[in-house]
Amino acid sequence: MQVLIAGGGTVGLSTALFLAHHGVPTLVVERAPGPSAHPRATGLGFRTMEFFRQAGIAGDVEAVAVRPSATLGKIYATTLATAELPDSPPAVPNSPNVAASALSPGRLRGTCPQDRLDSVLLTAARERGATVAYSTTLVSAEQDGTGVTAVLDGPAGRQLVRADYLVAADGGRSELRAALGIGTTGPGALGRPLLNILFRADLTPYTKGLHFANCTITTPEAPGMLVTVDAEKDWIFHTDLGDEPADAFPPERCRALIRAAVGDPELAVEVVSVLPWRVRGQLADRFRAGRVFLAGDAAHAIPPLGAFGANTGIADAHNLAWKLAAVLDGSAGSALLDTYEAERRPVAAQALEQALLRLKDPRLHWEQGPAAAAARIAAGVVNSPVVQLGYRYDSAAVLGARPELPSTEDVVLDGTPGSRVPHAWLADNLSTLDLVGPRLTLLTGPSCDSLDAPPSVDVHRVNDADWLRATGITDRGAVLVRPDHFIAWRAETGSGDLSRVVDRILAR
Repeated sequence: MQVLIAGGGTVGLSTALFLAHHGVPTLVVERAPGPSAHPRATGLGFRTMEFFRQAGIAGDVEAVAVRPSATLGKIYATTLATAELPDSPPAVPNSPNVAASALSPGRLRGTCPQDRLDSVLLTAARERGATVAYSTTLVSAEQDGTGVTAVLDGPAGRQLVRADYLVAADGGRSELRAALGIGTTGPGALGRPLLNILFRADLTPYTKGLHFANCTITTPEAPGMLVTVDAEKDWIFHTDLGDEPADAFPPERCRALIRAAVGDPELAVEVVSVLPWRVRGQLADRFRAGRVFLAGDAAHAIPPLGAFGANTGIADAHNLAWKLAAVLDGSAGSALLDTYEAERRPVAAQALEQALLRLKDPRLHWEQGPAAAAARIAAGVVNSPVVQLGYRYDSAAVLGARPELPSTEDVVLDGTPGSRVPHAWLADNLSTLDLVGPRLTLLTGPSCDSLDAPPSVDVHRVNDADWLRATGITDRGAVLVRPDHFIAWRAETGSGDLSRVVDRILAR
């Protein structure tokens, strides 16, 4: 086995899927007996859907997504029954998500609860050859110059396994991170301990067929937040745990809280699961220790407002997967793996900063219109699509990078090395991103003939004037694109020693 993954949540399963997409054998170990039924995230960004499109599961994710016909965003009420809901949702002016949608082929109509997403990831990873072992604990791991030896404890007892690399996707309280002696920075635990109650109930008499992201409930009997899961029967209620342990909230007490929050003492409620949790904000000091890599919450715990946490973790997995695959198959030098931390840690730091700003003043995230935009600028808040799609890399795997963000309001994808290659629709619902395969890809203008691509580089000509202008090249120019869709090098007029460029990018 080449890669061992500790943690079978969304990020661990995504890592397994992306590695399997590159043909890398993986073993995922997860101490829980099976996938979690508790959706802790629902929003998938454009970039995340681009990853799934490349891995061939975008349609499967779309099939399990929730597609609300009308969205109110965030609302407030004493109880849900007393909420003053409009007859129809108000128009959302100048939403940055509308403008960003034209820049990406990765579109999801609605939201995708995490439990539904994980079911798709699990099936796809196994179909592509990954092994996922539940009820299995990583007891210890030791690394040497050639690999990692791990002790696993599972249904068949203890066993030793050997892997070339280990990915720690074991959550915000990562035992692997602690064992490696990697510290964290950031505020840590934020606010009071909370209780997350997943329940089923028919709330349509109170929602009027409208969909909201969440509703802050202010009744003294059950203050908290009601969160939409599928806008039909599945809901989450967050409330203050106080100084009590989670087991002080049996199902009947949870049902009473939910009925009080909804404002219906007779409401039929099925409590599905209860999880204690606490908002955390922290960033690992390092994302790598030898042959062990941190990903997801193990590398960065990001408050939920903004939906940056899971999306950032899945992007970690996508970035790391192609690099591990290239090193393992011998097409890249081991120094390529150093670029994982160099690229992903600054992105995670920005996502954490932006989530903390939103947590301090949630209106900066939810409100729209010119006044809200001005308030975001004054507070240093970057629009959500910029955080999830417009970030840039600066590492040895990018030649000519300009990592500074050109805009905090609009996503700018202009062909600069270190940015995601511009998207354009070609024939048959094909995006320029779809031309990028598991190897380096040279996208050229129709008249480019001065670059001699080595056999290890795929070449595609793009005869689209708008795309050429957006990418910043002439019809004789070219961009060299990494398997993660990021531009590694640009030749505006098609000149340069491509073989030497490839060697530098792949650390050969």
